[in-house]
Amino acid sequence: MSGRILVVDDEPQILRALRASLRGAGYEVDTAETAEGALTALAVNPPDAVILDLVLPDGRGTDVCRELRTWSRVPVIVLSVVGDEDEKVAALDAGADDYVTKPFGIDELLARLRAALRRGEGAGESVVEVGELRVDLEKRAVSVAGRPVQLTPHEFGLLRVLARNRGKLLTHAMLLREVWGRGYDGESHYLHVYVSQLRRKLEPDPARPRYILTEPGAGYRLHDAERS
Repeated sequence: MSGRILVVDDEPQILRALRASLRGAGYEVDTAETAEGALTALAVNPPDAVILDLVLPDGRGTDVCRELRTWSRVPVIVLSVVGDEDEKVAALDAGADDYVTKPFGIDELLARLRAALRRGEGAGESVVEVGELRVDLEKRAVSVAGRPVQLTPHEFGLLRVLARNRGKLLTHAMLLREVWGRGYDGESHYLHVYVSQLRRKLEPDPARPRYILTEPGAGYRLHDAERS
């Protein structure tokens, strides 16, 4: 997989390391060191994906992401330091696709980048398969190991959002808005109940889920087998 990546960070050593690693993996690389520079680069020469630091000299990566989402769906992976849980969730709610915590391993970052680029390429797919789980989005049909699984409308709605964003980390607020509407933004218990119900119906061992994964302090994602 190849493409052009915009890396936004004000730390020269990180820019150098990412530029070398991404080029070594076959990507073209552009860089920016400020929020203003990032938005200019995004508008003038749109990349295939963005790696975006959350703390920039002239603003927040969250604000860059929010502005970007008014006109582009390009995949965005944010970089954050340990302890920035609220900031990470805010960035995801602003439209980021995933995050990696500093210090990070380049293999993990590349895997998340590949997953984000695949999601962009496969956004229109009507059937999503993860292991033995098969979700037909058009026919609203779900099966595990060939066995049909009956879901309630809300259960399927939740699984559909996760399947359409396979591998992408979705926050509690994003899932609540997508499935139940804006009036349920603060009703996280709804989400926990329905995730538990889905796991009982889909997972071989609901206590050790292999399909619907929890990201502590952030949200849920549907497992992407190619990232394992």
